Amino acid sequence: MIGSLLALLLMQVGLDPSAGAIPGLPDELINRPPRRSNEIAAVDALSSPRENYLRRCLTMAASEPEDALDFANGWRLVVEDDLELAQSSHCLGLALVRLDRFDEARQIFEIASAEAPNGLPAYRARLAGMAGNAALADGKPATAEPLFALALAEATRSADATLMAGFQIDRARALVASGRPEEAANALEAARASDPDNARAWLLSATLARRLDRIDEAQQQIEQAATLDPRDPAIGLEAGVIAAIAGRDEDARKSFESVISVAPGSDEAAQAAAYLEQLAQ
Repeated sequence: MIGSLLALLLMQVGLDPSAGAIPGLPDELINRPPRRSNEIAAVDALSSPRENYLRRCLTMAASEPEDALDFANGWRLVVEDDLELAQSSHCLGLALVRLDRFDEARQIFEIASAEAPNGLPAYRARLAGMAGNAALADGKPATAEPLFALALAEATRSADATLMAGFQIDRARALVASGRPEEAANALEAARASDPDNARAWLLSATLARRLDRIDEAQQQIEQAATLDPRDPAIGLEAGVIAAIAGRDEDARKSFESVISVAPGSDEAAQAAAYLEQLAQ
């Protein structure tokens, strides 16, 4: 069923060849004004108020993705506007992700972004970002990067600095996976400029700088990350690795011990314990 629907959608809306954590219901849709109710006798599943269709479909996709595909397909037969078209595609894409059908999900999310009204750039951005994340999950970073660039362009149009930073981080992930670390470093620099309080941007910047053997730069960036989120075990772990590489074994030991103290039982704590054993040797 989804294959024939995808073929139909591709005829209706051309994919933009210049177009990854998948969010739930976008903020700008939560308080959407109620729409008129229609009697839809032909589709029993579509019995809730129209303004609840997306929420219901996304909830269904999380636990019953096959049912969500049927729900979204039925919804597309009775949509009232472009926003509902985008929302039904949004749910289709998420259901496909849950079924590990990432390439189909990527195409559907691209279509959803194109279908969404031009006046909702933040929603268009999130949908393009979902397409990028589906491509990353499918092991196709070269396909993902231009999708994140498209998402960034829409986020920029929305003037949402936090959203812009998030898509710069996503672009950086795709660029690193594509073997383009210098471009990734530039994307992370832009993310920090958009949202200076984004601890993840500083952490990933430090990690990339360390991998590029820019230890002084990495040290400055991990210090800023730790200032913003001192209890994040991933930050503590990276701080210890940077200190160890710099030959500051005592600082490394303290960082690793702090990770074990802050997040016992976590993957980061297990890795910190392994690093402590290496230091002891």
